[in-house]
Amino acid sequence: MRKAITASAACAAALALTGSMAPSASAAETPPPDRVVLDVLTVNGSGCPAGTAAVAMASDNTAFTVTYSDYLAQAGGSSQATDFRKNCQINLRVHVPQGFTYAVAGADYRGFASLASGASGLERASYYHQGMQQTTPVSHTLKGSYSDNWQFSDRTPVTELVFKPCGEDRNFNINTELRVNKGSSDPSETSFMAFDSTDGSYKTTYHFAWKKCPGA
Repeated sequence: MRKAITASAACAAALALTGSMAPSASAAETPPPDRVVLDVLTVNGSGCPAGTAAVAMASDNTAFTVTYSDYLAQAGGSSQATDFRKNCQINLRVHVPQGFTYAVAGADYRGFASLASGASGLERASYYHQGMQQTTPVSHTLKGSYSDNWQFSDRTPVTELVFKPCGEDRNFNINTELRVNKGSSDPSETSFMAFDSTDGSYKTTYHFAWKKCPGA
């Protein structure tokens, strides 16, 4: 079993989101008490073949998680030419209790990497509400040699949160990508970077920010 150690390369970066907070919404210090339901509408991409991605809502409505079981990019060794890049696009419908709206305030990405000396791995992600401007993708890089768990955290300043417009049904889209570059590493060595772990314990976590809508 892999060690439960956060990679020393883990870092926090401000997510460069465009858009603004809904001006008619008032602050909600706590999530809505009623249940928030997630419907997974589509899952597409080389990093998430059918049946290999699962989405779950936190019981306290503060976040939701995505778990992958076959999301791995690799290069070198016997890798195929297309293995160096894997991606996944998930389209969700978030059923929010009446009188509330939400934004995603940040995300924590976790996985495992084994990179030979001279190789590198990249994780890139963005998310956005349907019909609204897409967030600027944020990237994080690991340099070989490296063999350990990794974790990257992106956070959005409160003034830059993008809330779903009150009273509108808009799907929420998540885009992620992994890339591995063999660089100057020994061509016979296989380097890889994965969102999944051997025991399935690593989940990508998306954190909600909540607002009350007018009249709520």
